Amino acid sequence: MNDGFHFLDIIFFAMVAAFLVLRLRSVLGRRTGAEPPPAQRQGPEGDAGASVIDLAARRRSVAEPPPESPVGQGLAMIRAVDRDFDLDGFLGGGRAAFEMIVAAFAAADKAMLQPLLAPEVFRHFAEAIDGRARNGETLSTELVNIRSVQLVEARLDGSFASLTLRIVSEQVNVLRDHEGNVVEGNADRVIDVIDEWTFRRDTRSSDPNWVLAATRTPED
Repeated sequence: MNDGFHFLDIIFFAMVAAFLVLRLRSVLGRRTGAEPPPAQRQGPEGDAGASVIDLAARRRSVAEPPPESPVGQGLAMIRAVDRDFDLDGFLGGGRAAFEMIVAAFAAADKAMLQPLLAPEVFRHFAEAIDGRARNGETLSTELVNIRSVQLVEARLDGSFASLTLRIVSEQVNVLRDHEGNVVEGNADRVIDVIDEWTFRRDTRSSDPNWVLAATRTPED
């Protein structure tokens, strides 16, 4: 009987995973079909376009950066080549992508991470996951709250649009060894985490998906 329930659990989680993969399409801004003819779906380093989900159906009204600011000028350049770009949708998608990537990294789910990350970023994530596995360590991450998601950089390099989000979140992170002893972190402590994530896509491509191309922790 227990084996039967275990089998049903496997089927259920497989169905949930399939649903999430389907929902992970066309995010961080939508396109309606009025875009230029498709070009090669290859990035400057040769990475194929990848999906990032828009799980956030609700729209958020955000303040536009001043047109004369570097961010405002970068946005204007991106909108000039992608008339369907939507900043509210992009920020909502960025928040959803952050939640999913943080959870997948903690769970060592490389299959979930790969379509969301540029190849170089995925390589670094995969190396960290493999390092934990070699050491017999496990990472537990609870994303308590995302306090803010702010656009801090926008630029257009050739046909490639890059947008950087500063994400301020509250997390509980605990790294344990193979015996369950805490190596790093505190299960009873919520910490503030500031990340800056850069998403990129080829505006000439018919693929509307953005990929996480860089991550950094600001020093200030």
